Amino acid sequence: MPDQTISVDTPAGAGFAAGTTAAGAAALVAAAAREAEDWEEAAGAAAQAAALGERLTRLARRDADAYARARAVLAAPTRDADLGAALTQAADVPLALAAAASDVADLAALVSLHAAGSAQADAAAAAVLAAGAASAAAHLVAVNLGMAPADDRARRAAEHAGAAAAAADRALAAGA
Repeated sequence: MPDQTISVDTPAGAGFAAGTTAAGAAALVAAAAREAEDWEEAAGAAAQAAALGERLTRLARRDADAYARARAVLAAPTRDADLGAALTQAADVPLALAAAASDVADLAALVSLHAAGSAQADAAAAAVLAAGAASAAAHLVAVNLGMAPADDRARRAAEHAGAAAAAADRALAAGA
């Protein structure tokens, strides 16, 4: 579970929010997998979800740092030399967030096929949360690369978001 929260006193930005949301989704997936007692791969899925949650928590912190650096560069009177590097990092971290959130959504869809009752509902909800986080992160990549339209990171992030949305659809259908 994420150990940091967003507050009005800490302008961490949307990437931090996306990362902590996806980390929370990963915690839901881990819990749902542990409840799928008859599933042979439940322990492995729970461990994978926990690892993804830890990665997403680290990425959320990195995104908050990159966001703060980019804001500082944008506020500086002479920023040309540092702006490209700051925006590159501000795009790289949400790209990694989008990929990891997509992995959470995919794992949640798998767990939702093997879980029952409230655990299945939690896995499906986790997939939806992770898909939302992937979509938000992909949007941030596109915004941060707005001055570099030939850069393919925005396309890759959008692909991760699309894969996460498809996984969320599969997870929701598993409970229908």
